[in-house]
Amino acid sequence: MKPLFDHEKLNVYQASIKFVALAEAILEKVPKTMAIWSQLDRASTSIPLNIAEGNGKFTSPDRCRFFDNARGSAMECAACLDVLVAKQKLSKDETNKEKEILAQIVSMLVGLIKSNSSDRLYEEPPPYERQSD
Repeated sequence: MKPLFDHEKLNVYQASIKFVALAEAILEKVPKTMAIWSQLDRASTSIPLNIAEGNGKFTSPDRCRFFDNARGSAMECAACLDVLVAKQKLSKDETNKEKEILAQIVSMLVGLIKSNSSDRLYEEPPPYERQSD
């Protein structure tokens, strides 16, 4: 289907929708009575909603604020998956695919934030140097 809105063209938005579908499959394995069920449901939903809203803003600070919120929600989802593993509701293998998608989403959001905020300070990572034995 042809995208009707600008945010639908973003790879990060498409990845976030893919994650929502994967999160739904995980939620089917978790009892709704667990607090983590609601947390993962809300945080996964928040990612694409914040991307869409941020992409529709006119000023860079407004866009960055929503992209930052989406990034925070993606990080929260990763933590939810870790909690489900710690509580033995899922295995690490059952969360690998989801965590990889979340890492991609976070990376793309950081790129969007950087590209929309020339006034923010960033520290470049030091070049990798191999130490001699």
